[in-house]
Amino acid sequence: MRLLGGWHEDPLWASIYGWLVEHRRVGGVAWRLGLGSDLGLLYDAVREVGRLPAGSRVLDVPTGNGIAMRGITAGQGLDYVAADISASMLDRALATARRLGVEDQVTPLVADVGDLPLADASVDLVATFTGLHCFPDPHRAVIEMVRVLRPGGVITGSSMFTDTGRAHEPARRMGTLAGVLGPMCTSREAVAWLTEAGCRDVDLHLSGGLGYFRATAT
Repeated sequence: MRLLGGWHEDPLWASIYGWLVEHRRVGGVAWRLGLGSDLGLLYDAVREVGRLPAGSRVLDVPTGNGIAMRGITAGQGLDYVAADISASMLDRALATARRLGVEDQVTPLVADVGDLPLADASVDLVATFTGLHCFPDPHRAVIEMVRVLRPGGVITGSSMFTDTGRAHEPARRMGTLAGVLGPMCTSREAVAWLTEAGCRDVDLHLSGGLGYFRATAT
C-alpha cells in the first residue's frame, strides 16, 4: 500500500477516504475543511439506491470502498454490480457488503469504466460517487455509463470539478501529484457530456469543491 500512485497500486488514500466516509462526524469536518463541502449530501444521494424495487440492476463504478452500498437494504432484491479497476478495492467493497448484510445482492466485477463489459440498456441505475475525477478519460466514462442505462434509467454521482474556484485548487493539485486524480473536467463539460450521451433532466449542483449530478437516460 502506498500514498502515491494510481488506483491500480492501491494507494493509502483509498483507506483514508473510506474511513472518513465511514466515520461521519470526523469525515464531515474533513470534507468541510478540505473541500468546503457537506458530506451529508453524499449520504443523501446514496439513499436513491434504497428506493429501487426488487429486481432492479445497479452499476456502482468505481465502487471503491462500497460507499453507495450503504443505500442497499437487506432483502431488497437488487442485482448490484460493484465494478472497479482495482481488485484490492473490490475486496474492500465486499467487506463492506458483508458488514452491512447485503453481500447476497452484490456481484464484484473488475472492469475499466472506459470499456464496460455490460450490454447496452441493461442497467436501471448507475452510481458513480467521487469517481469521475479519478478516470483517465472522463468523457469516455460518461459515454459508457450512459450507454448501459435503460431508457428512464438514472445516473447519479459526485465529482471534483476544475471550475469550482481557486480556493479548491490546492486539493486538486495535491490529488494530481499523489496520482489519485485524473485530468478531471469542468461542471459545464459534465453537463454537456451527459446531454450529448442521451440524458435529459440533467441536474448538477456544486458544494464547495465537489459537484453532485443526476440525469435520466432517454
